[in-house]
Amino acid sequence: MRPFSYERASTARAAVDAAGADSMYLGGGTNLVDLMRLGVVSPGALVDVTRIAADAIEETPGGGLRVGAAVRNGDLAAHPLVRRRYPMLAQAVLSGASGQIRNMATVGGNLLQRTRCSYFQDVTKPCNKRSPGSGCPARAGDHRNLAILGHSESCVATHPSDMAVALAALGAVVHVEGREGPKSVPMPGLHRLPGDEPERDTVLEPGDLITAVELPALPFAARSRYRKVRDRASFSFAVVSVAAALEVSGGVVRDCRVALGGVAHVPWRAEAAEAALRGAPATEAEFARAADAELTRARPLPLNGFKVPLARNVLIRVLADLVEM
Repeated sequence: MRPFSYERASTARAAVDAAGADSMYLGGGTNLVDLMRLGVVSPGALVDVTRIAADAIEETPGGGLRVGAAVRNGDLAAHPLVRRRYPMLAQAVLSGASGQIRNMATVGGNLLQRTRCSYFQDVTKPCNKRSPGSGCPARAGDHRNLAILGHSESCVATHPSDMAVALAALGAVVHVEGREGPKSVPMPGLHRLPGDEPERDTVLEPGDLITAVELPALPFAARSRYRKVRDRASFSFAVVSVAAALEVSGGVVRDCRVALGGVAHVPWRAEAAEAALRGAPATEAEFARAADAELTRARPLPLNGFKVPLARNVLIRVLADLVEM
């Protein structure tokens, strides 16, 4: 491991001011420390942001919630207002890691997780995300659990966060302290598709620090669910996941929010499915039509084509379950 300097910041502004071109922020460290040990990242300096006062969950005047970036994942999932108003978010966090990791990992760090693509994590292999221009061997190699939507010739990696899928479905807003001052980034919109710059996971600029995530007031999100399909029942990353909220009145879908995980370089907001659902009867036939509208854009590789019918079936089942709640 490359030697690095260490500095502890007491405020978000102090952290941004301390961050240089070769710096990274240290929160829970559950992803960063692993990547440093593997040699995937080698920062020259770490800026510790664990002492910044950003670990509260507070109600906003409009009826939403503001979640500090330093809130531990376990605390987020256990918070009574999160469980009552946004159950999909609590379920997503609880499905995302072991209890020990949830008690260390932070909300801000969870959003910024790097992909678990095996080529990215193996420094003996080429990887455009880790070393731009070196190639994407996953396209012809091990891509069983990689992207079927929004990928490019440069990268077929998937985003690993479960929490981010729920936040994308909810339309959360990410608050950031940048070099030029505070700013806000909507979700979806924080994460970016790989294009020809797969090394850029998000739209954040160097030195940007996530300070909070704001959840909108969304009354029908109380009727929501997160379902994750994985290779084993214990701690594992999603093969496919669905976050959905549904408002039904008189047997008709009045509004909805849907996002998919495990299928793209970003938490995938299923906007085509949402458009097909709004105003349609709340039936499995219409849910299937909406799923097909979304997945018609899928471009699976030879080994992950099974994800298309899997995502379709999971989405239909989640929506049907929500109608029965």
